[in-house]
Amino acid sequence: MANRWWTGSVGLENSGDSMKKPDLGFSMNESAVTGNHTGEEEEKENSDEPREGAIDVSTTRRPRGRPPGSKNKPKPPIFVTRDSPNALRSHVMEIAAGADIADCVAQFARRLQRGVSILSGSGTVVNVTIRQPTAPGAVMALHGRFDILSLTGSFLPGPSPPGATGLTIYLAGGQGHVVGGGVVGPLLAAGPVLLMAATFSNATYERLPLEDDDQEHGGGGGSPPGITGGPGEASSSISVYNNNVPPNLGLSNGQHLNHEAYSSSPWVHSPHARPPF
Repeated sequence: MANRWWTGSVGLENSGDSMKKPDLGFSMNESAVTGNHTGEEEEKENSDEPREGAIDVSTTRRPRGRPPGSKNKPKPPIFVTRDSPNALRSHVMEIAAGADIADCVAQFARRLQRGVSILSGSGTVVNVTIRQPTAPGAVMALHGRFDILSLTGSFLPGPSPPGATGLTIYLAGGQGHVVGGGVVGPLLAAGPVLLMAATFSNATYERLPLEDDDQEHGGGGGSPPGITGGPGEASSSISVYNNNVPPNLGLSNGQHLNHEAYSSSPWVHSPHARPPF
């Protein structure tokens, strides 16, 4: 029989190859892309750059020594612009000729509201009236000019205990004799008189010796030291600049004692006391 065309493989030898999908190079590209991704990951893993979200555990060494500009700089000086109320102040006072030395110092203390302590003095005075401890109740009036050898005393600005204000003076006469005592009355300067003085504030009155009750109260944690209400009890730390002076101190109407009331002054000894020599 004749070979029919539909039963044979006519012209279909290469049909299998033609029926296949054409290779467009996708497989090559995929392998190349995969290779590229793998290479990039290896480079990132081997690189020193910190990865995103990773913790850097590398430690940096701190440089030794001080950082620049941190050297010790000189500090500005501290100036005290306010004096302590308990501080002493030194003064050099010049008393004009013809002025009363005691009255000038008393006015100075009242104006400044500070206590004045006369440490020394130099100059010439005239017509001095003094009270001497050697003669009972004797008030000696010295006429003429005398050189000051020593001048000490203190003045308080307000009401003060008797004897807390006064002057003690020692003078040299024309014939070389020395006389001295507590000043009574005016002390007139014959020429310029220089005084070295110190002023103070917040002075307190202390009565010594302390009684046993006061010592027990002070050390036993009782009432604080101060003015006690009972009669006969000693008072301590009483300010002499206010009106809380005990009544037995003998102030006259609460007024300031002038320099003439020196009968009980510590600078003037009692007329009945024994002389020190």
